[in-house]
Amino acid sequence: MSAVFARVFSSRLFWPIVMLLVLFLINVIAFPGFFSIQVRDGNLYGSLIDIVRNGAPMLIVAIGMTLVIATRGIDLSVGAVCAIAGAVACSILLGSSDPANPGVVIVAILAALLVGLFCGLWNGLLVAAFGIQPIIATLILMTAGRGVAMLITEGQILTVNSPPFKVLGSGFWFGMPVAVYIAAIIFVLAAVLTRRTALGLLIESVGINPEASRQAGVRSRGLLFAVYTFCALCAAVAGLILTANTMAADANNAALFIELDAILAVVIGGTSLAGGRYSLAGTLVGALVIQTLVTTVYTVGIPPIATMVFKAAVVTAVCLLQSPTTNEALAGFRRRLALRTGKGVAAA
Repeated sequence: MSAVFARVFSSRLFWPIVMLLVLFLINVIAFPGFFSIQVRDGNLYGSLIDIVRNGAPMLIVAIGMTLVIATRGIDLSVGAVCAIAGAVACSILLGSSDPANPGVVIVAILAALLVGLFCGLWNGLLVAAFGIQPIIATLILMTAGRGVAMLITEGQILTVNSPPFKVLGSGFWFGMPVAVYIAAIIFVLAAVLTRRTALGLLIESVGINPEASRQAGVRSRGLLFAVYTFCALCAAVAGLILTANTMAADANNAALFIELDAILAVVIGGTSLAGGRYSLAGTLVGALVIQTLVTTVYTVGIPPIATMVFKAAVVTAVCLLQSPTTNEALAGFRRRLALRTGKGVAAA
């Protein structure tokens, strides 16, 4: 039994799950109907549905960020890429005589994804080919990206009316939000590619020791290109969902601070910023923690401007609980408990 408890407490998912359960408990106390789910017009509605739907764009970005951080990198440009993708899609829809035409919507989506692909290749070029520090390389696009989005929108908020495009953000399919399906597909795709093939091991090896990986024959530059491109594509998808949800492209405020939320979700999930081992399941839990925390702030009645303070408090608490010092203290407590239990059994 003690071995089982040791494995549970040592798991990187233990404290994030505990924090998520605590947030659920606070919501239930403040709002007894928190777990209730209603069916209206064949679709599911409720607080839990809102959490997974609103958290889907952040989870998508966090999945790409997880792989980037696993290579000992960081991508600060994902929010700007979201804004660019939304601006491109809306500008194409507005420039069309029939924005409700599914063919036009498909062209707008593909163009936005293509621009996201180019942004990822740009980041990969700076990091992998020119050896620029990831935080500086992506800071360049973070700074210039919203300016590019402003140029595309000509400094205005572009509002569109396209029911097929709106489905991405607020549509339902078989009772669940479409955004949740998109996030689930990307999560499963990333998990299969990195955990069912050698790709995940190669990414971890580059994050642990890039030079040793290169000498072992791992093409680290190609991997860096791949992860930064995938991260930018995830950001473009998230930008399309956020834009479709509001049906407007706002270059200044679209996906504002989503890069910070994504990094927080990755860190809460147990992935080290030093690179190496990562956990996509942990990122999923971390994203749920962040989005549930935002919901809790609104449910309890705390002013929304204080959300960032509570995010910082939760992240600090989880990181302290996951720290080596805390793990050593818990390990010592388990050893003392095992010794006392053994003595008791021997005396009996």
